[in-house]
This record gives sequence, C-alpha cells and structure tokens, in this order.
Amino acid sequence: MDALHRPLLDRSPALLAEGYAWLPNRMRESGGQVVRTRLMGRPALAVRGPDAVRFFYDERHVRRHRAIPEPVRGTLFGRGAVHTLDGDAHRVRKALFLPLLHVDRIAGVVEHVTAAWDEAVPSWAARPRVTLFDAASVVLTRGVCRWAGIPLAEEEAEPLARDLVAMVDGFATAGPRHWRARRARGRQEARLARLVQDVRSGAVTAPADSVLARVARHRHPDGEPLEPGTAAVELLNVVRPTVAVCWFVAFSAHALHRRPEHRDRLRAGDAAYAAAFAHEVRRFYPFAPFLGGRAVTDLSWHGERLPAGGLVLLDVYGQNHDEKLWGDPYVFRPQRFLERPVERDELIPQGGGEPDTNHRCPGEGITVGLLEALAVRLARLDHTVPEQDLTISLRRIPARPRSGFVIADVQAPAG
Repeated sequence: MDALHRPLLDRSPALLAEGYAWLPNRMRESGGQVVRTRLMGRPALAVRGPDAVRFFYDERHVRRHRAIPEPVRGTLFGRGAVHTLDGDAHRVRKALFLPLLHVDRIAGVVEHVTAAWDEAVPSWAARPRVTLFDAASVVLTRGVCRWAGIPLAEEEAEPLARDLVAMVDGFATAGPRHWRARRARGRQEARLARLVQDVRSGAVTAPADSVLARVARHRHPDGEPLEPGTAAVELLNVVRPTVAVCWFVAFSAHALHRRPEHRDRLRAGDAAYAAAFAHEVRRFYPFAPFLGGRAVTDLSWHGERLPAGGLVLLDVYGQNHDEKLWGDPYVFRPQRFLERPVERDELIPQGGGEPDTNHRCPGEGITVGLLEALAVRLARLDHTVPEQDLTISLRRIPARPRSGFVIADVQAPAG
C-alpha cells in the first residue's frame, strides 16, 4: 500500500487534549512545514508558511464547500453562509461584504464603537469592578448595530452581546458551551430574519446603503433574493465577528498589564505604534487554531500526498508563532511591525489570500481599526487590576483570560 492510501492514526482526541498546540506539535515532530495526519475520520494534510497559504487559497487545489464541520456551521458561521461557498456563488455573495474594505466604512464602525465606549466608561466608574471582556462585548454590540442600521433598544444590548459571544465561544467544543451557542444562533437568526422581512415589506425603514439595507436587497446568482434565514445568517456574519473583537480587547488589556512599557506610546496617540500593537496582539494571542478545506483532486505538497476529498489544514496559530517568520515568536514585541513590512500571507490571524476574491475575512480591516482605537483608549483609561486568574489556557478554544480581565477603580475622563 503506497503512502497516499496508508491508514493513519486519527488525531481528533489529541486535538481535544492539546488545543492550539495540536498542529504545532505535529509539525515539530515532523521537522518540517507539512504533516500528514487524520482528523474526524478523514485523511488530512496540514501546511504552514506563506507559500502554503497561497496553495490553500487556490481553488484549483482546495475548496471550502462541505469542508466546515456541521458543529462549526451550526454555531459560528450559520447554514448557507458565505464561508461555505466556492466559485461564482462565493464571489457573488462576497460582493455583499466588499464595502467593508473601504476606508470610510472602517472609519464609520470605529467611530460608532468608540462613541459607545466613551458613553460606557462613566457607568464603569460607578461600579466596584468591571469584567472587561463582557463590558467590551456590549460596547461593540451597541456600536456595530448603530453602524449596520440594525435597530437595538437599550435593554436588548446585553442579551444580544451574550448571544453573539456564545456563538463564537461554543464553536469548537462539546457540551454546555456548544449547546448555548446553538440556542443563541437560533434566537438571533429568527429575530434578524423577521427584521429582513419587515425591511422588504416596508414595515421597517433601513438607513440608506446600511449593511441591513444591502443584505435585504442582495440576490443569489440566479437573481432570486436571499431567503430571510440566509439574509439573517449574513447579517450575523457582519455583527458577530465585530463583537468577537472583545477577545482582542481583553488580550490587549492583558498585554498592557503584563508589559506596561507599551502604555506611554499608545497614550501619546502614536498612530503607527497603535497599528503595530494591534497587529502584535492578533499575532501573539491565540484565536483561530487552524482553517480547513477539502482537496479538489489528489494533491502533493512538499512531498506529502493527499487523496481527493481529504482535508487540508492551514496551521494558523503555528504560522503566527513560526520562528522562521518572527524570530522570537513567543515574545510580545509590537516593534517588529515597525522594523519591516510584513507580507500579506505571513500574518494570518483571520486567514490569508485576497479578501476580495478568497476566503480571507473582509472585516479584518475593521478588526485592526477597532483594536488601534480601543488600545489607545485602554492605555488612557485610569484603573487598577485586582488580584485574579489571568492565565490563558491553550487547551480552550477559543482561548481567553480565565477571569475575563477584571478592572477596578475606573476613573471617568474629565469632560
């Protein structure tokens, strides 16, 4: 039996046990940038490096259709989402999100979210302690809904934020977190499907060219409008990842607490340093462990072969901590992004490739813009950090500071 069809040991239990370290450990064992393994009963080829990113996003080699496991579709992305499409269907649906790449759109969502942050800080000052992860999720929910044109009553913000966080928090686990994510998605898809129907009927007026208006009028390649449920899925695929920036806000606070020397340059409003800090938070801290696709045909990469239909895994966490690319990958050092230009397919916390044609997240610019602005606000926020458990377990996907990063003695800025 040749190497292509030789049975491999299924490594799914090891993934559950090792979390983010699973693929980096396999790479270390193989001594290279590629490894054959088996996951969820399927042969898999794990790859890493800028060339591997380009290989992974080439639709002649790898497709996303039917590659995302149902538990992930049913919680994180939603059924029929743009992430699950390929070819013309993907490109037509992706056009719905391309305006998010525009500088003015990024500035708009940053403006709304920072305004919501500034509105929230005085209420934090009135409380003995604030869990930053939770508070940031509410701020982001209020800001992105205003920007997207989604009606949101004041009392709806916290329940919606909890549901959006649950969808992200439960995608890669079994048990209570997973079922909480499914219930949250069901509630919010039903709510937004009704909203889309109300916009189409004229019962609700969506702000001109808002995300809500664009989704309500978007059509399939055959000219038919999106089903209300699919439209709801894609609305959530704008709102949900924006609210997921609360993970990076908590990580930013963690970095500033552990390494307070970065605070002064952020406080001073050094824009280039704020961008470098945002990139380093996304590189250094764990979020997506890897991405997956299906082999279109029999494939070979660096001498390792994979049959058609097998899984191709892009080692996101491993690449963002690859010594060959970063030199000192386990040191938090924003300066690295000021020392040399980083290539598109080197830093891949939200995927690689071209955002206008590939599966790279079109909201990546929004994430970076929000992190730049909120890191400055965090650095300028007078507060204390009480004793708490700030460990970040790499076995938990998605990882987060165990305490959610609690702050106390918040001082509201004068004026």
